[in-house]
Amino acid sequence: MNLKTLKNIAAVAVLTIAITSCARQVTRINTDSAPDISGNWNVTDSKLVADEMTKSIIGSKWLPTHLDAKAGKKPTVIVGLVQNKSHEHIDAETFVKDVEQSFIQSGTVRLVQGGKKREELRAEKADQQDNATVSTMKKFGLENGADYILQGSINSIVDSHKRNKVVYYQVNLELTDIQTNEVVWIGDKKITKAVKN
Repeated sequence: MNLKTLKNIAAVAVLTIAITSCARQVTRINTDSAPDISGNWNVTDSKLVADEMTKSIIGSKWLPTHLDAKAGKKPTVIVGLVQNKSHEHIDAETFVKDVEQSFIQSGTVRLVQGGKKREELRAEKADQQDNATVSTMKKFGLENGADYILQGSINSIVDSHKRNKVVYYQVNLELTDIQTNEVVWIGDKKITKAVKN
C-alpha cells in the first residue's frame, strides 16, 4: 500500500468515528417519569395540575349543591378556553385534554364537547341530513346542554440572575354556572422550578 492509500483509509476511519460519536441516540421512557430537562412546562406538569385541580373541583361544595337541586342528576360540564399567558409556548389543548380525561375518570360529571370539535360534530350532523339513511341519521336539537363551563389561564413569572433562574407557574381555573353566570368554584395550582445552568 502506498502512502496516499494509507492516508485515505485513516481519513475514512477518523470520519467514521466522528460521525458515530456524534450520532443522536433516542431512548423511549415512561411518560409518568419523564425527566425535566429544560425546566419548562412539560407533560408531567400538565398531568399533575390537571389531576389535582380536577380533584379540587369535584371535591368542592358546588357539586353536592347541584346534586341536591337536581335530584342526583350529574352536572354536565364543558371545558372552555384555557389561555396561555406564560412566557413560553405551552400547548393549552394538551392541558385541556388532561382535565377532560380527569373529569371522565372521576365519573362524577358528564362532559360535552366544545370549541372546534363541537363544530365538527354539528357539521357531521348537517351532512347526515342529506347523506345518511333516515334510520341512522342523527337529529339536530338533541345535544346535552352544559350546566357549567370551566375556563382559565396558565401564567408564569421568571426570576433569573446569571446562570440561575426560578420559574413560577400558576394555573387559574374557574367553574361557572352557565344559566346564572355565578362562579361556583375558583382555584389555582402553583409549580415552582429552580433551574441551574
